[in-house]
Amino acid sequence: MKEIKNEEFGGERPLFASHGLRLDNVTVHAGESALKECSDIEAVNCRFEGKYPFWHVDRFRISHCTFTPGARAALWYSTALVMNDTLVEAPKMFREMDGVSLSKVRIPDAQETLWHCRNIICRDCEVENADYLFMHCTGIRIDGWRQKGNYSFQYCRDVEIRNARIESKDAFWNTENVTVCDSELHGEYLGWHSRNLRLVRCHISGTQPLCYADNLVLEHCTFDADCDLAFEESSLKAVVDSHITSVKNPTSGSIQAPSIGEVIIDGNVKAPADCKIILNDPS
Repeated sequence: MKEIKNEEFGGERPLFASHGLRLDNVTVHAGESALKECSDIEAVNCRFEGKYPFWHVDRFRISHCTFTPGARAALWYSTALVMNDTLVEAPKMFREMDGVSLSKVRIPDAQETLWHCRNIICRDCEVENADYLFMHCTGIRIDGWRQKGNYSFQYCRDVEIRNARIESKDAFWNTENVTVCDSELHGEYLGWHSRNLRLVRCHISGTQPLCYADNLVLEHCTFDADCDLAFEESSLKAVVDSHITSVKNPTSGSIQAPSIGEVIIDGNVKAPADCKIILNDPS
């Protein structure tokens, strides 16, 4: 493998079509597409300042690097990325990729990041300003995750999340086959129009959670007091270990909780309208 060490590049495509290349302490200044159409690339202790540095790249490793705000849209149309211990200040990262492994990556401006990607692994990562994160992604595995940003995980499929704190309005809309365990989910309108959403030992806050959901499962979750008007038009099996402020017009299945402040079943309830309400503490 060829090595480039302690050098600086800039301009248009300075390392275009490189293969089998290791970059050590390299700075890529303003310009475009520094490593386009490359393969088998390793970057260590590097700094990327120009736009689109990694487009159409196959098999690459990035560690202890920094992507400045000028390196926007840095990784698109690529495969088999392993990134660790890296600071990503640039927005709109990771698009149309297959095989993304992130470990100890921090993204303070994660707006419109991770769109249309497949086979994603994230461990011990932190993202902020993460509006519209993970749009239309499939095959996501997350363990250790801190997120602030709205409208996340929309239209995602085949997702497993553990040990996360997610602050996101409208999270998990129109998702399919999603499991979240041992996590905190904070934000309004959680999981609307989802299919096969399963929440295990999660703490939930925010108004009108989990409505219009098909085959929703909750296992030993807890709700904040602001979780009102829950489960409207949802088919579900829910075991909640805390008081629920209010439930409105669930379609079918069962809801088990110690107590429920208000159960609203009115003329707008959808058939079969036979959801069972089970109180663990009838008093």
